[in-house]
Amino acid sequence: MADKKTIFVAFAIEDKACRDLLKGQSLQTDSPFEYVDMSVKEPYDTGWKDRVRTRIKRSDGVIVLASKNSLTSTGQKWEIACAKEEKVPLRGFWCYKDDRTDLVGVNTKVWTWDNVAAFIDSL
Repeated sequence: MADKKTIFVAFAIEDKACRDLLKGQSLQTDSPFEYVDMSVKEPYDTGWKDRVRTRIKRSDGVIVLASKNSLTSTGQKWEIACAKEEKVPLRGFWCYKDDRTDLVGVNTKVWTWDNVAAFIDSL
């Protein structure tokens, strides 16, 4: 396996459980990526955006956890736009089997270990 990649995860706060599952996968000894947690615990402000932009720029890629909640998550929308502005590769993965929400401009796939690993290996 190649060097570990640093991955920024963009998610709607309502999908925190999905983020936690991804975190669990990243802790496996054979996981091909390191995890950057930028969970929002305070209201968005300019300082938050500056810190997030810095972390996105330092990341090899961005994983977008997509769900119907993504459509109303201003923070997640901003993170996706930021990744695009910074030209950091991003890939979406659907959080739930019964939710195939399409996010404009995000190539989204079924969340499987193989799909996540394939994205990370491509970075």
